[in-house]
Amino acid sequence: MGAVVGMLTMQTKQRQPSRDKVDDELEMTMVCHRPEGLEQLEAQTNFTKQELQVLYRGFKNECPSGVVNEETFKHIYAQFFPHGDASTYAHYLFNTFDTANNGSIKFEEFVTGLSTLLRGSVQEKLEWTFHLYDINRDGFISKEEMTEIVRAIYDMMGKYTYPALKGDVPKQHVDAFFQKMDKNKDGVVTLEEFVLACQEDETMMRSMQLFENVM
Repeated sequence: MGAVVGMLTMQTKQRQPSRDKVDDELEMTMVCHRPEGLEQLEAQTNFTKQELQVLYRGFKNECPSGVVNEETFKHIYAQFFPHGDASTYAHYLFNTFDTANNGSIKFEEFVTGLSTLLRGSVQEKLEWTFHLYDINRDGFISKEEMTEIVRAIYDMMGKYTYPALKGDVPKQHVDAFFQKMDKNKDGVVTLEEFVLACQEDETMMRSMQLFENVM
């Protein structure tokens, strides 16, 4: 989780730790996209108003326009994984945060997703993970989609993390888990099957939430 949080807070730490409400509201009027009021976001997420202020300042430092596009997201994300290729995983991660499916991430979308990942219930985290793996957003995870995500994670972590990794390891990993998840053997995994399988198998739960270590 450090990559996403870090990319928003690393410049914020260089600034003064406290600013009054007037300054925060003034900052929000000076960007192309003005986010919802902090009170509303506080009600919609698991963050306090003070935490939202810190996150917003970091977001604005990295994305002065108030929104982040995919290329910018990839560029920032790649800095945290210098030994691998993070572009593919960053693409899928970007799409999961981009709930409006319009090619950009607003501050509201970002903090809503981050709230789920950091402080959501197990059910909420698994639902978010399901949407990450459901690349084409048809409500199902195919074996091909799961393989794409797993391979992207391996590529991102790089040869220094997996020095002896063979090309078929991601496929073997997916085959084992997919067999357990696809309860009715119809070739796809539903949200219900995904959540149930992860809740029943602690090892699978940890593996499917690997994203928490690469966020």
